[in-house]
Amino acid sequence: MLLHLHPKNPQPRYLKTITDCLLSGGIIIYPTDTIYGLGGDIFQHKAIERICSIKNVEPSKAQLSFICHDLSDLSKYTKPISTPVFRLLKNYLPGPYTFILPASKEVPKILKSKKDTIGLRVPDNIITQTIVEQLGHPVLSASLPGDLIEEYTDPEWIYKKFNKLVDIVVDGGIGGIIPSTIIDCTGEIPVLTREGLGRWVE
Repeated sequence: MLLHLHPKNPQPRYLKTITDCLLSGGIIIYPTDTIYGLGGDIFQHKAIERICSIKNVEPSKAQLSFICHDLSDLSKYTKPISTPVFRLLKNYLPGPYTFILPASKEVPKILKSKKDTIGLRVPDNIITQTIVEQLGHPVLSASLPGDLIEEYTDPEWIYKKFNKLVDIVVDGGIGGIIPSTIIDCTGEIPVLTREGLGRWVE
């Protein structure tokens, strides 16, 4: 199914279709403030397994991250963080960044890395934020398989390629080609681990 959502005022009936799909273990492809991504409900093992099958990786090695609605939502899925790290998150989010943080007990075990960490995002994208808000908890996020990111900017093309693998492709307009910037905040000093769309000043 291909759903065309308005980028500033997403249609409520389409949002309900998307959240119902996610709650039932379905998976979607959806826009963010960077590139289009694969998404599923973090509490639906079936969805996690399907995403990992498409990516051809094990869940613990899949480099999956959570899309959160805001900082208070994000704080549920990380262990208590220091004031400097909180200020850092507040300065850069919402935006095109993924922060690696220590995972709390709220994170399903299947999704924790061997280091017991999780990547957390708050994209600056109204469609994504509204989906997560209506779902009531984060959406699992993974990049689309393959290296040709340039091919994944057009939702119509994405639908033709992936419609048999996913339940819904959410069309929020032409996507970007640069992924998020990844910052590891698990040590004493935040470390840039991938330079992406977000500008990072150490």
